[in-house]
Order: sequence, then C-alpha cells, then structure tokens
Amino acid sequence: MADANRLDRIRIRSRNRLQERYSASCGIAFMAKASAPGRTKTRLVPPLTYEEAAALNTAFLQDVAENVLDAAQAARPRCRIEAYAAFGPSGSHDFFYRILPPGVGLIEASAANFGECLFHTICSLLARGHGSAVVLNADSPTLPTAILAETAAVLAQPGDRAVLGPSNDGGYYLLGLKTDHRRLFEDIAWSTARVAEQTLDRARDLGLEVHCLPAWYDVDDVEDLRRLSAELSAPGALRPDLRRRYARNTAMLLGRLHRTQDFIRRFGEPIGIEPLRA
Repeated sequence: MADANRLDRIRIRSRNRLQERYSASCGIAFMAKASAPGRTKTRLVPPLTYEEAAALNTAFLQDVAENVLDAAQAARPRCRIEAYAAFGPSGSHDFFYRILPPGVGLIEASAANFGECLFHTICSLLARGHGSAVVLNADSPTLPTAILAETAAVLAQPGDRAVLGPSNDGGYYLLGLKTDHRRLFEDIAWSTARVAEQTLDRARDLGLEVHCLPAWYDVDDVEDLRRLSAELSAPGALRPDLRRRYARNTAMLLGRLHRTQDFIRRFGEPIGIEPLRA
C-alpha cells in the first residue's frame, strides 16, 4: 500500500510539472501553405517562374521555422517557446514532414477564410495547454529572432494581453494572445491595408492591453523581393539589440538563381547575394 501511495505521488508531481511547463509556455505557429507551382507566391510571377516561386515559398517556410526554433533557445530560461506550422491545404502533412526541421509540430488549419484559420490556430495552441498562442506569417524570413523572444516574454507577464506586430502594408505579421478572443478576427477586411488598424479597434472594444512590436514587411511582390535580396546581401543592425535575421535557405536559393543569366535578364538587374554566405 505504501509503495502504491508513493507511485501515486510521483505521478501527480510529474503531471503537475508537465502542466506547469505548458501553462508557462508560448506556442508560436507560422501560417504555412504547401509549396505548389501555380499556387504559392504567384504575385512574384513574373519575374519568377511558377516553379521558382514555389521553391522560394519552401525556403521561406524553412527559414521561418528555424527562426522560431532559435527564438526558443534565446528565450530560455525566462520562458519556453514551442514551434508549430499551421498548415494547409488539408492532407499535406507529408510535405511539411519532409521540408521542416525536427521540433516543429503540425496543426492543420484549413478554414473558409483567413480569419478563421488564424482563430482556429490560436484555439488549437491554447487547447494544447500553452499559456499563450502566437500566429506568425511565413512571408518575413528576415524578421529578427529577438522580436519572437520579446513576444513570448511579454505574453508571460501576468494578466490578459495581446502582442501585435504591424506590417508595413497595413496588415500584421504576428498576433499573440493569452485568451481566444474571437472578436479580434471578426469583421476584419483581410488582405487590405486596414487589418492592423481594425484589429487594434477590436482590442480596444475588449479593453485588451496591446503591446506593439516594430513594424516589418512581407515579401509579396517584386519590390519586396528586391528589398529582401538587399538585406541578404548586406545584413545590418536596426538597433543594437534588434538585427535582421540572415535567412540562409532563401539566400542559397536566390544565390543559385542569380548565377543564371536567364534569371538576371528576367529580373531586370542583378540581385546581389553575398557569395560566401549563400
């Protein structure tokens, strides 16, 4: 009987430790679309071909995944970060198992609209026991790792709150929550310049404190691609504690493309990728 009681106490302590681990953790899920020519990054065609655009999408996914995993290391021991890919379309598990590094969990996030995909992902992360949940875009491969670590640290503070990372185009690249506030995803004009503004309005309606991160940019069109290539050519500091991330998978892909005359002709001018790093 004494041995049985001792085993019960051990099980309870183990369960409590596991619950504490996840309640103090931050689940960060990047929104991931399986790469397919003609279905991913099509706004970059031309100058890219559909195949090149799909390959760029894969490189972005890999770089963003590595960024979240690096943030998990940077955030310790203050808080714990777990990495996920919230993916679509339905049934594309094998693609993500093949291209993503170990340590990235998968959440299927196919829904009728983008807002529902985001809300489903937030709910899924919280249902897994995380104390906070973050949705992150997969279009900003040079986003500083420090921003992700800062997000987790802010969300680890007591009290309900949100973290918003505004994009230069009026949307947002990141939204972090501690509670599944559906209102933040309702009546939003998705894919417009009003998304971040409307989300802040919803937060004010809820009386929700919002921590705003530095603005960043998405790679959606050819001018964004030029900016990205310039960053990869000459990574620089925004401020001493906030450096652009060097997206190595994207740099290697662009470096390979840059070495072909056809690509240079289609792009209109050379893309300078640091040859030793790419």
